[in-house]
Amino acid sequence: MDKKDTGRTAVLLERVGRLINQEAHADGLQPVQWEALRYLDRANRFSRTAAALTAYLGLTKGTVSQTLKALEGKALIRKQQDKKDRRSNHLVLTARGRRQLDRDPLAATASALDSLPKPTQRALAAGLSEFLNSRLDAQQRQPFGQCSDCQYFARKHQDGNPHYCQLLKERLNAADSKAICFEQRPAD
Repeated sequence: MDKKDTGRTAVLLERVGRLINQEAHADGLQPVQWEALRYLDRANRFSRTAAALTAYLGLTKGTVSQTLKALEGKALIRKQQDKKDRRSNHLVLTARGRRQLDRDPLAATASALDSLPKPTQRALAAGLSEFLNSRLDAQQRQPFGQCSDCQYFARKHQDGNPHYCQLLKERLNAADSKAICFEQRPAD
């Protein structure tokens, strides 16, 4: 691909991003609020914190704080004190927040992707994943990958639990293994 083609691709990505962003002004929420809800829905229990959300979104602490305050005011999330470290809070989607995600405007984009031929879907997913990882590396940002793809993930741990995080020294269930994590480091 020459510079002209990569420039066109960059413009296409920008336009798609703008379309998605415009659609995300829905149901009385701002795009960043939708992103926060989606993140909390996909993140593991260790990564549902304001600090992890800030890192994931790449925004300032103040912007994320205001976003969380708005979501809490709409009763879409609540803060839950960490049982091990009482100084920390975890962010939890409420039942209302889960119902809100049922009306996620990103579903229109997912539907449009689903209408593409399967080989195109796979190629697009692989290419965008590689591109995102490249951009995250360039900005020295966390990848937030799936637990099961992490170098610290231990399958079928010796203590009888399905899985284990060797970094956090925590048991993981099947749902945890499919969630995204702030601490994730891709396995080699």
